[in-house]
Amino acid sequence: MKSLVNISIDDISPHPRSSLRVLDRCYELIDVFPKIKFSLFVPTAYWRTRKPQTTTQQALQISQYPEFCEALSNLDPQTFEICFHGHWHGIPGASDNNEFENLDYDSALDKATLMRREVDSAGLNDVFKDIFRPPAWRMSPDAFSALSSSGFELFAITNLRLDSYQGAQKEYLCTFSDQFPPFAPLRIEEKCGIVYHACEWDRNYMSREYTEELKRFLLKEEKDIEFCFLEEML
Repeated sequence: MKSLVNISIDDISPHPRSSLRVLDRCYELIDVFPKIKFSLFVPTAYWRTRKPQTTTQQALQISQYPEFCEALSNLDPQTFEICFHGHWHGIPGASDNNEFENLDYDSALDKATLMRREVDSAGLNDVFKDIFRPPAWRMSPDAFSALSSSGFELFAITNLRLDSYQGAQKEYLCTFSDQFPPFAPLRIEEKCGIVYHACEWDRNYMSREYTEELKRFLLKEEKDIEFCFLEEML
């Protein structure tokens, strides 16, 4: 049986340094692997307020960036799936990450409403799938419950943050990813979730260098792998 491989990219947003430019790397891979699958995780109103040179004066609501939304709409659904990655991604004024780590049920439900409302305003209801990855991978048990009740069907999480989940992940449909180039060598597994970021300041940014590394890895393993979207990894 072939190993299943999915390539995820987090923090796709209108931020000038966390933009759709990363799609250029995707198309370089598509040229070599026409059946490759990408899962793009989009914060609906990305807002960084802490780290120098990445802050913005206001939240980057996707509905205010029609060209960005049009680009998402025009992606080939046979190759790309669009998923949720929080609303602000962080806690404005306090943190650029961990938006869902400590939320109670009602607060998490409010966040789900904000995400859904923004996607609706952007005209992307038919583009986004009901798949959620928590920013910085952290998510409270109440957040699992609240998002599930609001219609999210699949949680893309990681074995590295199980302390945050407190066992709640066992009650819901989840996929697990724990390959984060370049922090460990790429390896073949039965189910390979390989995760990058679109942030140019992130050490896990899908740069040309890491794209070439991934290309070499996939070519080496090509006969033993099958590309898939996240729900196919269940």
